Amino acid sequence: MTTGTRQAREALDVLRPWNFLAEQECSAEGTITAVNTVFLTNRECPWRCVMCDLWKNTLPTSLPAGAIPAQIEYAIARLPAAPVIKLYNSGSFFDPRAIPVADYPAIARLLEGFQRVIVECHPALIGDSCFRFQELIAGRLEVALGLETVHPEGLRKLNKGMTLEQFSSVTGALRGHGVDLRTFILVQPPFLSESEGLRWTLKSLDCAMSCGSTAASLIPTRPGNPALDELAARGEFAPPRIETLEACQEYGLGLRQGRVFADLWDLERFSVCAHCYEKRYNRLQEMNLRQTIAPTFECPHCGDRT
Repeated sequence: MTTGTRQAREALDVLRPWNFLAEQECSAEGTITAVNTVFLTNRECPWRCVMCDLWKNTLPTSLPAGAIPAQIEYAIARLPAAPVIKLYNSGSFFDPRAIPVADYPAIARLLEGFQRVIVECHPALIGDSCFRFQELIAGRLEVALGLETVHPEGLRKLNKGMTLEQFSSVTGALRGHGVDLRTFILVQPPFLSESEGLRWTLKSLDCAMSCGSTAASLIPTRPGNPALDELAARGEFAPPRIETLEACQEYGLGLRQGRVFADLWDLERFSVCAHCYEKRYNRLQEMNLRQTIAPTFECPHCGDRT
């Protein structure tokens, strides 16, 4: 398939993260914990998955040595104290063309005050560099992997460059080294109908938990990049409704095998009813923080019951 015409990238400074923020998240121990999230300015991920729009805040080339530590130092100096930090770089932390291995010691020194360090990576790049970084940091390492979907044909069409067998093997290696696993799962990925999308998202949650995920993040598949817009025009993609996201999170919480978070960024675009949107947002947020299924309600305007 073609990928359409991209818009221009954002103008970025190699010595500054493109964003950073302070959040709250339910910990594995069930407490609400402060989390600092840093979105590192970095090179574009080489896989170019169909659903991804993270390239908008990336660079076409690798960064010079020392740039990533400078970005982390800049963000930490401007964020409140927190026990957990997420370092997301729109790609793979253990891609040496993204995060130079020579920068690991400097990064580790900056992270000394954090009890948990969460990074993201493509399964194909999990190996010695991951476990070397684990040895350098003072806190516990958690790696977020994009499972996306367990629908075999759907996964292949996403251009993920990964098989389910590879995902299972890598998660086993992480567990064997004492690295915690977080999994990204798409809600209603392209190439699937709405009913199929829900069913396969639930199957993906089952897979994530069976592979030892301590947390799963449910990400509504967002329109707005050229590839997805093209698929939508051909009838091969439609974004999920907010009710579908709710159903997926309820199912995941009902498994009681790990934490399940609904990604609430830009959530309003998935709502068809302005009257109940705020209630639905607040309910999802409560379930994120409490990790229990919140009371349901019925909207008198759209008739949907949640």
